[in-house]
Amino acid sequence: MNSSPYIDLLKKVLIDYHRINQFEYRPIDRYNKNWKFKILRFIDSFFRKKNHILCSIVRFNEEDRLNGKDWPMYADSMIGMRRLDNIEYCFRKVIENNITGDFIETGVWRGGATIFMRALLKDSNITNKIVWVADSFEGLPKPNEKEYPSDKGDVHHTKDELAISIETVKGNFAKYNLLDENVKFLKGWFKDTLPKAPIEKLAILRLDGDMYESTMDTLVSLYPKLSKGGYVIIDDWGAVKGCKQATLDYRQKNNITEEIITIDWSSVYWKKE
Repeated sequence: MNSSPYIDLLKKVLIDYHRINQFEYRPIDRYNKNWKFKILRFIDSFFRKKNHILCSIVRFNEEDRLNGKDWPMYADSMIGMRRLDNIEYCFRKVIENNITGDFIETGVWRGGATIFMRALLKDSNITNKIVWVADSFEGLPKPNEKEYPSDKGDVHHTKDELAISIETVKGNFAKYNLLDENVKFLKGWFKDTLPKAPIEKLAILRLDGDMYESTMDTLVSLYPKLSKGGYVIIDDWGAVKGCKQATLDYRQKNNITEEIITIDWSSVYWKKE
């Protein structure tokens, strides 16, 4: 793709690629059940009373950053370069083929992917498309195991680092000078917000809700609004079994047969025909 210098630089900044050779200090993993980590967390509890914490040193490598396999603490997106490239590819095709509709991501974390969508529109002087930013901005819901057995044991709701406030996400848009009238926010659980979202048509539908329930809620409410020639992107296909199963179930129920194309180890997409 022939990207502008602005777009190329923005992609690197969004995933903190320009600091790939540096390391980060991370607090001790509070989810690891290994006995060594339990001891370290016990010691850490005493240090915190003195405003100190135990940290581990985390180093990164280019391959993981390209494929979105690491979690850079200071980045505005954790999806990696290949998935950003995919968003740009879908954008170029949508514009080239004059596909009607807005762009949306459901499950945005710090907003990086939607910030990138807005930047692509601005860089191309396109003013007739909205970027929709849909999230609870409170983290993920507790799994409804009775209604969605595929979500049994899901622990995403326990991870506070996934609960990024709407104020923080708006601030991230603003620091790139991309918070304007072409960015709309949908705050709340997908089952509540998406069925009544004031969206007429979509050209790009990007799902990053991790769970079966979140994935199915999004597809049921929004896939019918995706224009022919538009693209659906499933971020967690290879990372979360429930997400993949929801996608397969929805495709089967609605006789969707378009080819599923791999982006990287986790993500896939297809073009609606």
